[in-house]
Amino acid sequence: MNELDSLVVQAQALFAQSATPADLENAKAQFLGKAGRITELMKGMASLSVDEKKSRGAAINLAKQAIEAALNARRQALADAELDAQLKAEALDVSLPGRTHAGGGLHPVSLTLERIEAIFGSMGFDVAQGPEIETDWFNFTALNTPEDHPARSMHDTFYVEGGYLLRTHTSPMQIRHAVQHVKRYKTQLDAGQGMPEIRVIAPGRTYRVDSDATHSPMFHQCEGLWIGENVSFKDLKVVFTDFCRTFFESDDLTLRFRPSFFPFTEPSAEIDIQFASGPLAGRWLEVAGSGQVHPNVVRNMGLDPERFIGFAFGMGPDRLTMLRYGVNDLRLFFDGDIRFLRQFQ
Repeated sequence: MNELDSLVVQAQALFAQSATPADLENAKAQFLGKAGRITELMKGMASLSVDEKKSRGAAINLAKQAIEAALNARRQALADAELDAQLKAEALDVSLPGRTHAGGGLHPVSLTLERIEAIFGSMGFDVAQGPEIETDWFNFTALNTPEDHPARSMHDTFYVEGGYLLRTHTSPMQIRHAVQHVKRYKTQLDAGQGMPEIRVIAPGRTYRVDSDATHSPMFHQCEGLWIGENVSFKDLKVVFTDFCRTFFESDDLTLRFRPSFFPFTEPSAEIDIQFASGPLAGRWLEVAGSGQVHPNVVRNMGLDPERFIGFAFGMGPDRLTMLRYGVNDLRLFFDGDIRFLRQFQ
């Protein structure tokens, strides 16, 4: 075995003994470093003849390549060993079930709103949506609300800059929808012809300065409107009775229309319901306000109150949700407690 072969064997043996990457780098320096054995051999060729340099240089390069191959092989072996140890330390039991993400679901109030829209949609009612920041005209004046009405006070209404307010009900959408409807058929009306009846519900968020177990500063309302030339209070009773019995899936449900007052309807009535069975059996529960649309409101829609008549109602989807699911505190719907909300998925 010549000197170069012996050098390769020594390098391979030293590399094999290196237990860590740091040890391996130290071993490399002994052979391939600036003061390493191979480097010294290359420097020693300076005194050789040209022919000797060619043969000697080729032999040294072969030895260098063999040492580098042994070095790279050991580096890979150490890296593989480190990865294997890491995998064993972080081993996963693939037989365990994976972590699944629970499917989302609609909020209980959203379920109620969808149910309301579906029921009234089957009766031919459109769904109207509009701004939650309203003008005083649409929110109060157009709905025949007097200037001194308590609802206009800061104790009940959130006012914002620019003379606007957060709508206290979705009734403004009745006016907005009716005005657009009248504009669409203005030519027919001016010619003394009729127009399609206005049937619309307006579900959405509303705001009032109020908060307790049955009230929230932000809550939902659903207003309804039916305007035509022959729409009576009887139609209101039939429509709302059918809605309540469908919504609660009970034909034993009884409705009571109790005289009341609202500035935008005349006559007006509170609507109470009574269940024949269940935990609320026998109790009268208020669910909506209603009445024949006031002539001033019909006029503000751009219609002749001597010719067009109709009814309106307003109900709280939050309260209907409480009754449907047996929830006794409105605030639970808006606390964001997943444990509570998951019950309705």
